[in-house]
This record gives sequence, C-alpha cells and structure tokens, in this order.
Amino acid sequence: MRIAVVLERAGGERRVAGTPDSVADLVADGHEVVVETGAGLSAGMPDALYEQAGAVLAADRPTALGAGGLILGIEGPSEAEDQAGLGPDHVVVGLFDPVWRPEPMVRLAATGATAFSLDLVPRSTRAQAMDVLSSQATVVGYQAILVAAQRLPRLMPMLTTAAGTVPAARVVVLGAGVAGLQSIAMARRLGAVVAGFDIRPEALEEIRSMGARSIEVAEGADPLDPDVQAAALTPRLAEADVVVTAAQIPGRASPTLITETMVDAMRPGSLVMDLSIQRGGNCTLTRADEEVDHRGVTVLGPTDLASGSPVTASRMFAANMVNLVRHLIVDDALVTDPNDEIASSMLVTTGGTVVHPDVCRALEDAGGSEAEKGTGS
Repeated sequence: MRIAVVLERAGGERRVAGTPDSVADLVADGHEVVVETGAGLSAGMPDALYEQAGAVLAADRPTALGAGGLILGIEGPSEAEDQAGLGPDHVVVGLFDPVWRPEPMVRLAATGATAFSLDLVPRSTRAQAMDVLSSQATVVGYQAILVAAQRLPRLMPMLTTAAGTVPAARVVVLGAGVAGLQSIAMARRLGAVVAGFDIRPEALEEIRSMGARSIEVAEGADPLDPDVQAAALTPRLAEADVVVTAAQIPGRASPTLITETMVDAMRPGSLVMDLSIQRGGNCTLTRADEEVDHRGVTVLGPTDLASGSPVTASRMFAANMVNLVRHLIVDDALVTDPNDEIASSMLVTTGGTVVHPDVCRALEDAGGSEAEKGTGS
C-alpha cells in the first residue's frame, strides 16, 4: 500500500509521524512510503535519512497525498486547508480528538476519506503497542518536570553544602495516569519530595509504588465531591513548590481540581503546571500557552510539551504507527472488521459519513443534525 508521512503544520509542533527507522520497517513490509519534504527536520531527521531508508520524497503536500493511500500524521487533517486533496481513496490517521472536537469530522467525512482517530485506541492489552496517547503522555510528564525545574526559583534536590543544607523542593502531582506517574518519577529523580493524588484507589497504590506519598480524602468521604477534594488538597498545595495537574477524562472537559482560592493559599514563587489545558484545564486560572502570575504564583498551561523532546516523541509515535499499520493492512488491503475491537473503536468516518457513535452523539449535543453528519459523497 502507498503510505504517506506529511509535514506537521501546527504552530510549535516539532514531531513527525514517521521516522527513518519506521519508514525502513514499512518499506521492508512491502509498502511504498512517500515522505513530504522537510517532514522530519524539526525532529533532527533530514530528508536524506528518509531516502536512505527507502522513502520517496514529495516536494509538497498535494504530491505527498497523491490519489489515494494511507496518510500518517500527528494532529491529523482537521482544518479545511489540510483536508484539500483528500478523497474516497484516502485513509487518514491522526490525533483528531473527535469526541471533544466533532465538527471537523463532518468536514472530513464530506471528502469521502476514511479516518481513524488515534485518540480512540482502546486501552487493552492487544492495543498497547498502538497507544500513542500513552507514549506521548510519557514524554509530556517528563518534560513537565524539566520545565518546572527550570522555572522554579530554587533547586529540586536536598543538598548539604558549606553554605548550609538546602531543603528539597516539594512537588504535588494531581492525576496518576501515564503523564502524572512520569512526572512523579522524574521529580523523584531530581530529588524532590513528591506526593500524588487521584480519585481511583488503585491509582493511589501506583503513586506509592513510585516512591511518592499518596494524598487521600477523609475516611468515608466521597473523593468525587469537589469540597472533599479541596479539603484534602488545599493544605498540601499550600506547602508545595510545584503542582502538576494531569487529570483528564477522554472526550470531556478536564475536571477542576484547583480553584483560585486554592492558589491564593500557595506561596509566592511556587508554580502550577497544568497539563490538561487542551480541554479547559484542571486549574481555573490556566490559560493555554500563557504565563499567568497570580499573587506571585506562576500558572502555566503548555500545549506543546511533547515537542520538547521531538526525537524521542517521534520515535515512540512512529513505532506505534508501524504496529497500527501492520494491524490494519493485510495483503495490501485495509481491513476494517467490525468485530475487531481496535479498528472499530478508532473508525470515525467512512463512505462520506461520521460513523463513530460517540462522535455522532457529540455532534447531536453540539446541535448537529443527521444531514450535517454526512449522507454520502
């Protein structure tokens, strides 16, 4: 099958969906791989490496798209200008976040292209090797602590020096998913004293297994109750130098964990790193890609942390893509077996129609009609 790797055009995006190593794997599998010129430059992967791996270079996006085939991207062609040139013979793969942003899927369906969203990879053992959310969250959690350590006006580890003892910084991580656990691990490596919180009892055990203390609500209290959460978290935040928030719900707004009142209780010079800003953020003061100074507390909401380590992030993403391609393509044909949990969970558009039930419901909630979802092209 013809497989194209396109240049990412989103501002600040430095990753690429295919690396020279992944291209070599796909070529060895018998696929024709086309790479848009400059696709890997931001990740330190020049065009010459792709040519050596067996790829054909395309001078521009229309040439890369061609008349059909599989299109691999990070963000996916959600914007109208990126969807130009797509047709019924194209299969596109990317991070569309379609339940949260369903409207672009209507436009994509209208092109006739088949679309698989990487946000919808099921969390199952079979699908682990294709789970880009987990692989990229690993990079985000790592980068979050590096950025926080750089911005913090003090050192992370405890040091005993001729000038006296420097106490360790205190880090609190809210949300023990992949990004949160990686943040815990990284903060521990830098020598901070770390505590973590999650509403799931099993996640508290994972926090402790990373060498951090778990923050628990009062016995018998409902951990989902915002007042209960505030009572448990406010005194911990007041003592913290860095707070990392990484609580997300697939396809829904990020839960509010930190209010302005709770930030008021924090010390000047401390920092909040909100990793959930794409869906509204866990802190009420967070603004996407802006630095907010609230009474001396810095609140950051970066949206491009994965691009902070573009080489590693791209390699992990591309490895996930190779595994996905091998799952979806059999004997040079795309297989979309409705009984296949992985393919059926990811399929968003086909035949000119939005077909994923959760995306259809999101369109209905947003006021979309059946006609808007597409009736064929």
